[in-house]
Amino acid sequence: MNPVIQPLGDTALVLSVSATLEDQRRLWIMQKLLQQQFPAWWVVLGVGNLTVRFDPMIEDASVIEHGIELAWQRSQKRMEVASRHHDVPVVYGGKAGPDLARVAEHAGISPAQVVERHAAAQYVVFCIGFLPGFPYLGGLDPQLATPRLDKPRIKVPAGAVGIGGAQTGIYPSASPGGWNLIGHTDLRLFNPAMIPPALLAPGDTLRFVPTEVRA
Repeated sequence: MNPVIQPLGDTALVLSVSATLEDQRRLWIMQKLLQQQFPAWWVVLGVGNLTVRFDPMIEDASVIEHGIELAWQRSQKRMEVASRHHDVPVVYGGKAGPDLARVAEHAGISPAQVVERHAAAQYVVFCIGFLPGFPYLGGLDPQLATPRLDKPRIKVPAGAVGIGGAQTGIYPSASPGGWNLIGHTDLRLFNPAMIPPALLAPGDTLRFVPTEVRA
């Protein structure tokens, strides 16, 4: 997919690319380049996209667009992105994962096989969003992809591990949510008293480590 830059209202431009890991790596680099060169710009990283918000009374959109184009070109050069690996202990099923059976039924496999497949992959943090510290992870086994719940829960507990569509993630704090909950971790993903407050960052890798599988 060729990169496309489009306006988002009068105060933002969005660069859209493919949702592949290769393009996502370039977006990580772009975010750092733009933040270093234009600290006044608000740069927001998504999965397969990057948004730059600006004040149209101060900056002209054409200047922003040119800056995005140059950063995309510079991101072709191989640059190291600092990253860490995390092992995430998870209790699967039971009250910790009330939707495990639903995911298994949708995939046409047993709950134990869902756990096995979910824990087999190494995931990459594509971006942080939705909630402070919420990781959007790439690498989910396609067979485990499951539609979101028709009726979202009013409250999903912090530490819930879920699958929403073709993605998996971890709720860092209690919130409403429509992902299928298959497990729970006691690992704390967001602590406002820490620097940085989010445990995970774009480019980090992680594996889910089953500590218990409940019926």
